[in-house]
Amino acid sequence: MEELASNLTSVSREPSAGFWMEAWRNFRRRKLAMLALLFVIFLCLVAMFAPMIVGTRPIVCKYKGNIYFPCLGYYVRSWENPIFRRDRLLSRYPTRLKELDPASWAIWPLVYQDPYRRVKDNEWPGRPGNPYGVEGRPSRLNWLGTNQQGFDVFAQMVHGTQIALSVGFVSMGIAAAIGITAGALAGYLGGWVDMVLSRLIELVMCIPSLVLILALVAMLDNVTNLHLMAIVGVTSWTSIARLTRAEFMKLKEMEFVTAARAMGASWPRIMFLHVLRNALAPVLVPITFGIAAAILIESGLSYLGFGASPPNPSWGTLLKSGRTAIQEMWWLIVFPGAAIFLTVLAYNLIGEGLQEATDPRLRQSGN
Repeated sequence: MEELASNLTSVSREPSAGFWMEAWRNFRRRKLAMLALLFVIFLCLVAMFAPMIVGTRPIVCKYKGNIYFPCLGYYVRSWENPIFRRDRLLSRYPTRLKELDPASWAIWPLVYQDPYRRVKDNEWPGRPGNPYGVEGRPSRLNWLGTNQQGFDVFAQMVHGTQIALSVGFVSMGIAAAIGITAGALAGYLGGWVDMVLSRLIELVMCIPSLVLILALVAMLDNVTNLHLMAIVGVTSWTSIARLTRAEFMKLKEMEFVTAARAMGASWPRIMFLHVLRNALAPVLVPITFGIAAAILIESGLSYLGFGASPPNPSWGTLLKSGRTAIQEMWWLIVFPGAAIFLTVLAYNLIGEGLQEATDPRLRQSGN
């Protein structure tokens, strides 16, 4: 009896798995969702290290006694040291480095191609320039071919990953901030606040999002990716707000909220510290689906010619360039189209996996 009592005591002292740990365990059981998550992580790594994968600027070099990182210019142009512009090294690094400083050395990206221009003859010693038009089919030097201007498709695909992921994450970050705040205020405060915010949500939902996006883009002279992120974000928050409102209306009647009020906690503290973290799980699902939708919207806008102004190595821009010569230059349609399809599919599978992992009713029906 004593041994049984000690076993029961030890079992009772073991901490139970929290909600998020239990959700992660359920998510890991879904092979397709885990495969999609690994694919998205791979895309994030490609986006982070794109200048190290493909580019015409050294990753790191020693020039005139100093160490520089010219590849940072692909992230922000001003990060490339002005000495290279002053010494006219831009687009001529392989030959000019040794001409101006015989003691210099450089570590180069895995693939010598540029997403913003055509590589010329002998730019890399002994290497021919990129072919144009229909002659730019996939080859040993151009793995995924080139477009009509001779720009390497592989380089544009790799650097375009930054645009696709940043548009998805940033735009849905904006949408989540607006939607969660509006839904939380409407659901928790109720009354006239709920009525005003609910009417605002319904008003935004009545306007077709694509029409509103095109109208906002048409008002801008020079569209950048930041503009696209903001536009997609301010037009995609309504579904998040409605779901957050419903969750807050349900949770504000729970016992832990009553206890927090009895202890004298202020309503902002109750909303964003106690209620929000309990309402966050179902809200993550539409955010995940929204990232996929944002990538589709950006690709569609770029395909229609309403995307960011050139140079813009996005997947939608590649699709647009292959539209006029789809039979002769099939690689401009197949490779970016496959990237968009797989990325959107991966986010949808992650969203579906999250929905099943966090909803007990779906788990019971699946079992």
